[in-house]
Amino acid sequence: MPEPDIYSLSLDELARALVSFSEPAFRAKQIFDWLYVKKVHSFALISSLPKPLRDKLSEGIPFPVLKETARYKSADGTVKFVFELHDGQHIETVFIPTAKRGTLCLSSQAGCKFSCRFCASGLHGFRRDLTTGEIMAEVLAVMRAVAPKPVTHIVFMGTGEPFDNYDQVFKAVRLLNAKEGINIAARRITVSTCGIIPGIERMGTEGLQIELCVSLHAPNDAIRSTLMPINKKYPLKALLSACRQYARATGRQVTFEYILIKDLTCTRQAAEELSRLMKGWLAKVNLIVYNPVKEFTYSSPPASDVRMFQGVLEAAGVTRTLRSARGDDVSAACGQLRNVLSNC
Repeated sequence: MPEPDIYSLSLDELARALVSFSEPAFRAKQIFDWLYVKKVHSFALISSLPKPLRDKLSEGIPFPVLKETARYKSADGTVKFVFELHDGQHIETVFIPTAKRGTLCLSSQAGCKFSCRFCASGLHGFRRDLTTGEIMAEVLAVMRAVAPKPVTHIVFMGTGEPFDNYDQVFKAVRLLNAKEGINIAARRITVSTCGIIPGIERMGTEGLQIELCVSLHAPNDAIRSTLMPINKKYPLKALLSACRQYARATGRQVTFEYILIKDLTCTRQAAEELSRLMKGWLAKVNLIVYNPVKEFTYSSPPASDVRMFQGVLEAAGVTRTLRSARGDDVSAACGQLRNVLSNC
């Protein structure tokens, strides 16, 4: 990991760093304004600071290296960015605009070690965690690129498992939420997990009103273990118990993502099983039609099967939504992100 960078520091940490440079602590707020309101990405542009201080900062707490190497725009307006990190690793970040919001899908790791059998992110293995500064650099680089369109919502649903990089991700969450930082409302920030129970339990103690999203993707252990190896460590019964406890402890609804795969997870039996799992507690299901990945042999279900599946959930009183595919023509849709350049 590189040394701490400017985007990795909280306001208090930056103030302490300035004092260590024999500089006044009040300059921390000035610098945060330049970083997160004016969104500059060079100390040379911070004209309110004396040049000697700018030089000290450049040498002691530099900006993280994040170089845009490719950009792909979908016919639906979705934009996928490919960024190169200081060590040559690549990550992908997706901006999804609608009439009323702009959602930014962030990566938290380069690669992924959890190898879900429908997701491209783990095909080339795990490289490393991202630092808080690299995560924040993703956000700010895209904000600058898409302006004047706003980024209103953040979802940690890109490459990697956020709970496997918990400390760095949640420090970024607090900077995203902080009034002196990016200032995005907590309820507009979502952290998604493949089902890491200790992470769910820990998130329940954070005191943050952010959203929890759990990748369920199957109605029983047999199918889920086939699709998601993590299920062998954290099986369905234990996972759902942890999620129910989270909902009770926080009063927050849990969202479950469920992938619809032809003849596997999108059947009447699967819908009935899922309905039984979801009834009677603070949860909703976000249905996602499978987005093709060339390395896998699964298929998307026909529209009639999707309607049937929704109808079974509706009849059981299960709260559900159907996510529209966005950016699939540039491999930016759910399950299609990678950490290499060969997918477009």
